[in-house]
Amino acid sequence: MRGGATRKVAIISDSVACLNRELAEKYEIEIIPINFYVGGKIYRDWVDVTPSEAYQLFLQDPDSFRTSTASPAECLEIFRQAGKRAPNILCVTLSSGLSTLYNSANDAVEIARDELPGINIKVIDSHSATPAEGMIALAAARAAADGKDIEEVARLAEEVKGKVSALILLDTMRYVYRSGRVPRVASVLGSALSIRPILSVSGTVHFAGLARTRKQGVERIVHMMQERLGNRPAHIAVTHAYAPEEAGKLMSRVASEFNCVELWLSEFSPVMGYACGTGTVGTAFYSDN
Repeated sequence: MRGGATRKVAIISDSVACLNRELAEKYEIEIIPINFYVGGKIYRDWVDVTPSEAYQLFLQDPDSFRTSTASPAECLEIFRQAGKRAPNILCVTLSSGLSTLYNSANDAVEIARDELPGINIKVIDSHSATPAEGMIALAAARAAADGKDIEEVARLAEEVKGKVSALILLDTMRYVYRSGRVPRVASVLGSALSIRPILSVSGTVHFAGLARTRKQGVERIVHMMQERLGNRPAHIAVTHAYAPEEAGKLMSRVASEFNCVELWLSEFSPVMGYACGTGTVGTAFYSDN
């Protein structure tokens, strides 16, 4: 906690928020792990394996890779942990348009009314995912660290929710049919033609553009960011799916071309990576102004 403030609110998010461990630990953000299946085994994202290890498993057997949202019981267990630290809990989930986690968390809230008396729990649908969701949770966690009450913490989270954007460049269309947004035949054809889609996340996943090369795709992402941010002070995150070198290059470019008040690097959750594939890079960003 900063400045000796007393913590009134504990913050929870999920592994699809793509927070790195340093930030999650610094701001005491509890993480609900999303489950995935590969090679006949069940893994908890964030807990059992790192994203890099998950992508290694994915590459060994991509066709067996499946995901499953956290159950109300799994959400309740994280609520129990957070309830030991504060009498109020704010839980920021990935978009209800992409997952049923928001519903699971609310079901867990109903169970918690009897099991955790005296603990006030509020769930916010981020309408997002990737580090864009993570930025909403971070804004809430910083407010909580300053001793704000749950109403103010939730207000600030909603404020960032209305500002933050995410742009994701896929290196292949081979697996994008798994998102439910693209027919499999189009996914196969796009992969054969080496088309790289640029996606945005707002409620659900949307196409924001196409590129024939990674270089062209990165140029388009940077251009879209410049159109939205200009030279205003900006919070920016760079994320990648098993592409640390490309992410490092993008990180350096962002640092040199934008007025960053915050810049951090994360690994793209394999829970989303199973539909995007390895080689994915992207950004999340917003300005306070």
